[in-house]
Amino acid sequence: MSSSVIDFIATEARFGARNYEPIGVVLSRGEGVWVWDTEGNRYLDCLSAYSAVSQGHCHPKILAAMVEQAHRLTLTSRAFHNDQLALFYEEIAALTGSHKVLPMNSGAEAVESAIKSVRKWGYEVKGVPDGQAEIIVCANNFHGRTLGVVGFSTDPETRGHFGPFAPGFKVIPFGDAAALAEAITPNTVAFLVEPIQGEAGVVIPPAGYFTEVRELCTANNVMLVLDEIQTGLGRTGKLLAEQHEGIEADVTLLGKALSGGFYPVSAVLSNNDVLGTLRPGQHGSTFGGNPLACAVARAAMRVLVEEGMIENAARQGARFLEGLKDIRANTIREVRGRGLMLAVELHPEAGLARRYCEALQGKGILAKDTHEHTIRIAPPLVITSDQVDWALERFAAILTQDFS
Repeated sequence: MSSSVIDFIATEARFGARNYEPIGVVLSRGEGVWVWDTEGNRYLDCLSAYSAVSQGHCHPKILAAMVEQAHRLTLTSRAFHNDQLALFYEEIAALTGSHKVLPMNSGAEAVESAIKSVRKWGYEVKGVPDGQAEIIVCANNFHGRTLGVVGFSTDPETRGHFGPFAPGFKVIPFGDAAALAEAITPNTVAFLVEPIQGEAGVVIPPAGYFTEVRELCTANNVMLVLDEIQTGLGRTGKLLAEQHEGIEADVTLLGKALSGGFYPVSAVLSNNDVLGTLRPGQHGSTFGGNPLACAVARAAMRVLVEEGMIENAARQGARFLEGLKDIRANTIREVRGRGLMLAVELHPEAGLARRYCEALQGKGILAKDTHEHTIRIAPPLVITSDQVDWALERFAAILTQDFS
């Protein structure tokens, strides 16, 4: 590392809370699938800011929409109407088939909003006794970092020494429909689940799981809440990951790629029953639904569809997955993925995944480890076949090494 890179990293360490442990690179520019560090080295981004930059870094059409709106009007709060919110509602509803939209900022805010909304629905529509609402969640879930969310996390690092936590959550194994059936009671208002568990290491449930889940929720008058903050908007090769099993959630949570990485934008999408229970003054956000966010989100959705990024994710994801599976390395325990949401899980004896990520950096690829032994791979949805092949050559070179 040069002295300037060391200075950047040292200054972060001196002034910043140490709640992250980034790979040792200081980025200064991005375009499409590529990012450059402060020394001019180019890297293929295989993380996409945890899928927030699905449309590619600094997409020119989203940038233009942001700049144009920033010159006109950025924030009104929801105390007044603005000329972008209604258009955002109309376009996201048309794209996803939703009936009601609640705009927020971060993914974690969307999750918290959904929890509040389904509890309110449970009391006012389903008839659950006040204070008794139950929400079922899955082990190894990741729904954000807020106090409400970490209270039902099963990751000791996420929840340790942050309690006490709010009651009202039941934890069951992911991918086990029988466990869901057993956990449901008359007080169950919702099942909150990721279609694919991203932070857990791109864990994909068994085929047919969500078909059973949908049937159970319908039969028991339980709201199915799908956290598609990472999986949604084309990441898995379909607009929403739920479409792989032909189901529809009662509540869908979107974020990250909803702005193409330009601005924090999230949304709770639902039906009239759930979001219809909210009345003025009962929930809100100063920045949620602001005109700048709406203009950016509208452009981000538009380019996703018009430029065929969802279809490209399906094609290139299949190519990437097949190429990773073709790598013959004793270090690899399993390769899995759907669309451009991929993971390579290493045998524990092969060493920590972070070592491999650091070695990949030296080959011009930025990827990130999770759960010690898994490398997550999630490039922007604009990646080409040639770029996939270029990446596969470098993954093969590193994965055949042993860093144990």
